[in-house]
Amino acid sequence: MDARPRRVVVIGAGAAGTMAAIHAASAGADTTLVEATADGGRKILISGGGRCNVLPLELDERRFVTDSSPNTLRRILRSWPLVEQRRFFEHEVGIPLSDEPALRKVFPASHRARDVRDGLLALARQRGVTLRMACRVRDLAPADGQWVVHVESGEPLRADAVILATGGLSVPATGSDGFGLALAARLGHSIHPTYPALTPITDTAGQFAALAGVSFPASLHAQGDGRSASASGGFLFTHRGYSGPAALDVAHVLIRARAAGVPATLQIRWSALDAAAWEQALRGPGTRTMLALVRERVPDRLATLLLERAAVPGDRSVAELRREERRRLLDVLTRDTLPWTGDEGYKKAEVTGGGIRLADIDPRTMESRLTPGLYLCGEVLDAFGPIGGYNFFWAWATGRAAGIHAAHGRPASAAVSAD
Repeated sequence: MDARPRRVVVIGAGAAGTMAAIHAASAGADTTLVEATADGGRKILISGGGRCNVLPLELDERRFVTDSSPNTLRRILRSWPLVEQRRFFEHEVGIPLSDEPALRKVFPASHRARDVRDGLLALARQRGVTLRMACRVRDLAPADGQWVVHVESGEPLRADAVILATGGLSVPATGSDGFGLALAARLGHSIHPTYPALTPITDTAGQFAALAGVSFPASLHAQGDGRSASASGGFLFTHRGYSGPAALDVAHVLIRARAAGVPATLQIRWSALDAAAWEQALRGPGTRTMLALVRERVPDRLATLLLERAAVPGDRSVAELRREERRRLLDVLTRDTLPWTGDEGYKKAEVTGGGIRLADIDPRTMESRLTPGLYLCGEVLDAFGPIGGYNFFWAWATGRAAGIHAAHGRPASAAVSAD
């Protein structure tokens, strides 16, 4: 009887891959983590403005986006609850966490993304993972009940199981090149069309370019090609268009509609006040001017521009406001249409939309239904969440499941059925 531990090779030392390697080694596997860059975890380093929004404060499953089965998505999300993920970081990685309730986000208490990346890699080494940095994988193929991983320099690696955690196409400067998606497709997996997600929106006409750098909370709604998305949160004017969490969270609807050649609209409510609240504020006696009133809710320069868009004089008092002026101003303040022409693409995308369809994997184990011994996790899969730690949650959960089950292998009696 062969008493040697199972050999597991993890391809990609990003969030999902490093988590997978930690859990594979912890479960007793002889684990090698292979990474094309010299250091790994580069997206972790740049996340959250260098602070790393490691987890959401609360998780709303409905905010994830997938073209695959929602039931499969939910099963995966529930495999490692938020409270357990938090405990892992605080007690096993040894990183104290800090809540930011106003943002609904969780950060390392040090506010240093490097502490997260370095902490995970240190734990991987501690658990016995062999790290091979600056080692690019060329190909992957099953052979005689095992896997052969061909690398650019050195002898091929042999493994009982391979975990593919190569990421998607977003932020190519960090090393993402879509290699894993192409490899999965060659091995027979179905790939839902990929697109940049959580990326800034552009407006080449530059209608709001003079407001570049102005930020404030707002609510956005995007609709097109039978899809829609709404988000509230930070909104930022840029020299090229719009950014901030609210804009990034709805961008995917516009991007996919544009790719399909279908019109899409982007509406904005410029403040926390809804139409009923503004209606009340704009009625009744009073000598306060429209400019003073609107400035209470939005930045000064924006207030002036919004009044111009509504064709309402800024020095008009509340008492003097005409019915038609009130209607136009209400429309602008609560359901204005933002012009847009495109997006910043993968270069600035936080994540890749689309990917390997979830029907191709067992949601309990992350093992491929098509190629036994191949496990898939992280951004290569067809799912992403909004800004706020959701995509790290996905990476941690799928990486953990892949690592544990790759280490143990599939029981001979395991029944695998698609949802």
